[in-house]
Amino acid sequence: MPAYRPEEIEKKWQAHWKTHKTFEVSNSFDKPKYYVLDMFPYPSGAGLHVGHPLGYIASDIVSRFKRLQGFNVLHPMGFDSFGLPAEQYAIQTGQHPEKTTRENIQRYIEQLSSLGFSYDWSREIRTSDSSYYKWTQWIFLKLFNSWYNLETNRAENIRTLQDIFGEKGSAGVRAAGDADERHDFTAGQWQMMTEKQRIDAVHPYRLAYQSDTYVNWCAALGTVLSNDEVKDGLSERGGYPVERRLMPQWNLRITAYADRLLQGLDTIDWPEPVKEMQRNWIGRSVGAEVTFPLQNAPQQGIKVYTTRVDTIYGATFMVLAPSTSWPPSSLRPSKKKP
Repeated sequence: MPAYRPEEIEKKWQAHWKTHKTFEVSNSFDKPKYYVLDMFPYPSGAGLHVGHPLGYIASDIVSRFKRLQGFNVLHPMGFDSFGLPAEQYAIQTGQHPEKTTRENIQRYIEQLSSLGFSYDWSREIRTSDSSYYKWTQWIFLKLFNSWYNLETNRAENIRTLQDIFGEKGSAGVRAAGDADERHDFTAGQWQMMTEKQRIDAVHPYRLAYQSDTYVNWCAALGTVLSNDEVKDGLSERGGYPVERRLMPQWNLRITAYADRLLQGLDTIDWPEPVKEMQRNWIGRSVGAEVTFPLQNAPQQGIKVYTTRVDTIYGATFMVLAPSTSWPPSSLRPSKKKP
């Protein structure tokens, strides 16, 4: 048997695959389709680390196996190149992020290709490319200009809500969101509002809205971090101090879609453990809101949510988290005036 010379054999076949576009796929309906998607790497370093191919090898094996079974396999690759990791690498190296990102991506492609992965590079995605992130901006505008109608169980353009206000006022509108943040007004009062007042009245109904929220603020990085990016009070990237701070943030009313997301899981061909993970992430629970009266304000109280209302009768004390806004909404001045 001739000696195995990887420096010759690997390069030969990788060049063959590239020249003949072996792994490029068309939108063919003649074969059953199969989609294999890897987690896109951050191009925030001068090259791959061992953790990248560790996961990519397994998915590439599946891709090749399915091709041999006659499937039309879509196996793309892309780069999560927009945001904190790329910016921090540029800062650390003292270069413009556009330059470092472009150079790092080119290096990543060379390394991934040298490993022989069967990616369809014609479908490469870069999240820092305007042709990509224009769609994330488009999605945000769709969310911002929509509200969730509980009567129709779907999102609708904000103009339909404004039409309801002009015809009937706010009474009877069933929409997803925090009712405590909304104003009550009649159709006549809506007609008398200024443009600024109408914008403020509609804001609490939008699917994308701003509110003051406690966040993980890292002054050194100049950004808000998710809980997963904070370890023992320090940023995972850089090890800088992180503090809890009340700041205006954009929020999405994703909970409006909880039921539809759960129902949709029953219609997709995913492994049951993965679907169970998604159910736990959605986190929908059924319970009741209970108001505990206050000694000096018997008509008011602190409203809590519980999934075990049967245990309420055994409650002897209550604890409010340090992050709880005070006073609670039930004690704030009423916003029900027009």
